[in-house]
Amino acid sequence: MFSVQIDLTGGYYDAGDNVKFGFPMAYTITFLAWSVVEFSQQLKAKGELAHALEAIKWGTDYLIKAHPQPNVFYGEVGDGNSDHACWQRPEDMTTPRNVKMISDQSRGADLAGESAAALAAGSIALGGVNKSYAQILLRHSKELFDLARNHPGQYQSSIPTAGAFYASSGYEDELQWAAAWLYRATNEKQYLDFLQERGNTGGVRTVFSWDDKYLGVQLLVSKLVLDGEVGSSGPWGQYKSDAEAFLCNYAQKGNGNFRKTPGGLLWFLPWANLQYVGSASFAAVTYANYLEAKKATMQCPGGSLSPSDLYALAHSQVDYVLGKNPKGMSYMVGIGSSYPKQPHHRGASIVSIKKSSAPVGCQEGMDYWFTKNESNPNVLDGAIVGGPDEQDSYTDIRSNYQQAEPATATVAPFVGLLASLSE
Repeated sequence: MFSVQIDLTGGYYDAGDNVKFGFPMAYTITFLAWSVVEFSQQLKAKGELAHALEAIKWGTDYLIKAHPQPNVFYGEVGDGNSDHACWQRPEDMTTPRNVKMISDQSRGADLAGESAAALAAGSIALGGVNKSYAQILLRHSKELFDLARNHPGQYQSSIPTAGAFYASSGYEDELQWAAAWLYRATNEKQYLDFLQERGNTGGVRTVFSWDDKYLGVQLLVSKLVLDGEVGSSGPWGQYKSDAEAFLCNYAQKGNGNFRKTPGGLLWFLPWANLQYVGSASFAAVTYANYLEAKKATMQCPGGSLSPSDLYALAHSQVDYVLGKNPKGMSYMVGIGSSYPKQPHHRGASIVSIKKSSAPVGCQEGMDYWFTKNESNPNVLDGAIVGGPDEQDSYTDIRSNYQQAEPATATVAPFVGLLASLSE
């Protein structure tokens, strides 16, 4: 841990805290950009495209700042341990704002790879409105990809304080994820060759998350197969087969069907399950788009799946999240009359600085605002909490961070998902 004088304003806190964790932040930006890449027309029709582009650029502006040299990238601002011991508004923060980085000497191929993917995807999303800016994003993306490819290793070895909260299980998926996005953004054969030569398509995944991007790679390659840009044999066919096997399991027509709660929600993991529901459902509608464009269907062990089947399945998951569930509660804050009133979020749970400018101290916030058994004074419109447990139960209390904490990585897939289902 060290201190430097560098402008790292901007970007996003990852969840209900006041720390900038670069790994989930980059994933969030990639998903926001992917939403625009796939569903820009739907977003535009609802008057939301400009908002989506603004959210992406806020993130990519930060990633550019965090990458001041080709082989240097700042991957964390703040400290998770000291931050989690405090309960303060962002405006009142008294916790350290130390920065941590990866470089050619301090490895972090996963973090560099995910950030490269975010910048490449962002260059496509923003290229239609600002071509010169898109080129800047591509330059940074290529440099970060080279850093990742030439200096393999997991980022928590260089930034253990971030690894304590967002430990990466490996870097191969991020390398391929970055290559897939760079190929889509540039059409340069070197990135396609990289994907072909890795020899690891990821197999059939059980989740799609901030830590596991293999399904994303498989989907992007599947589009290339469907479009005839690559063949359907060898690794290309395997990428597509792996993606379809995941979607068969999603649809309950596979050899390893995903579990569901009694109320019908897909069940992946106990911590922030809605994050995985959102990303899996985004995958379903995206692949439905790809199939629809080719007037194609897919075959599962349990029968065929059409694009309309995939849309309907994703729609059922969205319906559950927005209130069609045993509790009759929307897990998106501010939607309907029943939604979480005590999300685990510092800024939302403490009176706005516009109403009370008196600073809230670290322990004062914990003793008064965190433990206050009342609705948050600020409604965190649009946030999606972690969600119910595997029996459809949810306890709406601030201390229940496993279920009640919203995160950018949870809500990001829902941007494109909701756009795809809009009428």
